[in-house]
Amino acid sequence: MTDEALRPGTSPFEAILARGRMRATLSMLGPAFVASVAYVDPGNFATNIQGGAKFGYLLLWVVLAANLMAMLIQYLSAKLGVVTDRDLPELCRDHYPRPVAWGLWIQAEGMAMATDVAEFIGAALGLNLLFGVPLLPAGFLTGAIAFALLELQRHGFRRFELAITALLGLILLGFLYETLKIEPSAGGAARGLVPDLHGSSSVYLAVGIVGATVMPHAIYLHSALTKGRTPVRNDAERSRVLRFERADVIVALGLAGLVNMAMLAVAAKLFHDTPGYAHVDTIRAAHTGFSHLVGGTAALAFAVALLASGASSSSVGTYAGQVVMAGFVNLRLSLLARRAFTMIPALVVLAVGVSPTSALVLSQVVLSFGIPFALVPLVLLTSRRDVMGDHVNRLPTTVVAVAIATLISALNVFLLAQAVGIL
Repeated sequence: MTDEALRPGTSPFEAILARGRMRATLSMLGPAFVASVAYVDPGNFATNIQGGAKFGYLLLWVVLAANLMAMLIQYLSAKLGVVTDRDLPELCRDHYPRPVAWGLWIQAEGMAMATDVAEFIGAALGLNLLFGVPLLPAGFLTGAIAFALLELQRHGFRRFELAITALLGLILLGFLYETLKIEPSAGGAARGLVPDLHGSSSVYLAVGIVGATVMPHAIYLHSALTKGRTPVRNDAERSRVLRFERADVIVALGLAGLVNMAMLAVAAKLFHDTPGYAHVDTIRAAHTGFSHLVGGTAALAFAVALLASGASSSSVGTYAGQVVMAGFVNLRLSLLARRAFTMIPALVVLAVGVSPTSALVLSQVVLSFGIPFALVPLVLLTSRRDVMGDHVNRLPTTVVAVAIATLISALNVFLLAQAVGIL
């Protein structure tokens, strides 16, 4: 560290920069990696595998589009936290009438329950596939793993960030192996990047993919992860912090996007044109398919990635739930108490024997309905100069964000109309 970094009056941000470009960059990365775990949770496994097995590479463009939308959304959330030193739920409580804040909190808790069901079931399935643990006991073991990860926060946010990033790396390595082993078709993948849909079932899965990718709780959480993380003294330093946040989002969400595209492409190559496997629609069947068609190592890599996904996203989801409750209505529970409480719906699903994959896909569709309730306040607040000052959204940014919210809402309305038989 240079003498300037140690000089009295040096800001914390200047001290970080004094470590050198590479060390400074690495120390600033982290919040987006925690948020990105929500983008590779077990719900993604379910929707991507079903999409690839049933429709081949057709929905690959949906995965790419959802990930690009997620990059903008997560950056806006990160920017909100850096500029205001408040998270999105807190700002909703500050700027909207109390009934609105409470209404947003109630729907956010509903989305948190749907999120937790997906993540918890995914980790339990991973334990079941790896070690043969029955699903209900595996659910309790999942809770213990989540408790252990959340305990890291007692020792500072950096340890938690590093643990979550390590689990994200494990997921990435698992699907890198699958991709190299199975070798999806480059031509098929290229055709899958051309927007197209085939019937209502492809729309259902497309909405599920969006719901599994753009996650409401990640929108709330990212602003909480960046607020006050790097104290700054003026707008010049704040602008430089935002440049680091952009890099954080691009790298983390870029990796998550590659994982999602690899999931769908691998399922397309392995299952879609293989007799007897085109209708693979459960994670367990996919695991069996990996074992029979590729080998035990591929099945092992898949199960390990699933367990890492469920364990990491479950703890992150619990953290997000605490942010939502404290921000919207100023109620606080300890992370451990919240984890114990939110385990209940997932344990019920495991106990009554509901198809885990069906529950996962349905939870992702439910989540897509919650996205506008997080996204619209985010866009409105980041477009207000009295909130953001000189860092208020530029007009093109606001236009694109509004278009994203409109598109997601339109998909949801179409899906609802299909479900009730209007269309």
